[in-house]
Amino acid sequence: MNISVFCGASLPRSEQITEAARQLGRAIARGGHTLLYGGSNLGLMGATSGAALQEGGRVVGVIPTFFSDDIIHSQPVSELVRVRTLAERKEYLIAHSDAFVALPGGIGTLDEVLEVMVANQLQIVDGHRILDGSYRTKPMILLNIDGYYNPFLEQLRLIKEEGLMRSDAGLISVESVEEVFLRLNQIVKD
Repeated sequence: MNISVFCGASLPRSEQITEAARQLGRAIARGGHTLLYGGSNLGLMGATSGAALQEGGRVVGVIPTFFSDDIIHSQPVSELVRVRTLAERKEYLIAHSDAFVALPGGIGTLDEVLEVMVANQLQIVDGHRILDGSYRTKPMILLNIDGYYNPFLEQLRLIKEEGLMRSDAGLISVESVEEVFLRLNQIVKD
């Protein structure tokens, strides 16, 4: 399975979040999955991808060319995909992934989460709507460490309650790396 991980190029104050990033990278590699991510060796991106690489996992970095060459080549990866823009990076990740996991992050991470949710709700694949019933929602899992995403989940609840969101758009919230894979395994079986 190709799993995109959304996370920032900064380290949080919470060591618990950083350790969860490492655990996630290791678990993806140990499970024989491919990790796709934003391509940097900085912050949580580096913690996640570095842990996956140390476990012998396949890691695909997708990075816009407007970053400097030292950032682009800073992290060893199994495959480096260069795109022009952040929008193209999101498009690539959505098109080439079977599932998504968001670590606690900033506005870029929230942007990626919402992009996946919109694609799921509108049933968009590669920029085109799938209207023949063959669309399968791709899971968007929030790794809700220590309640980090609780305010975001509450806002989504209010949006849905107001009738402004038709479905959960594939969103799943879990509190541990173990739960990520329990949910993914359950989805694969269904």
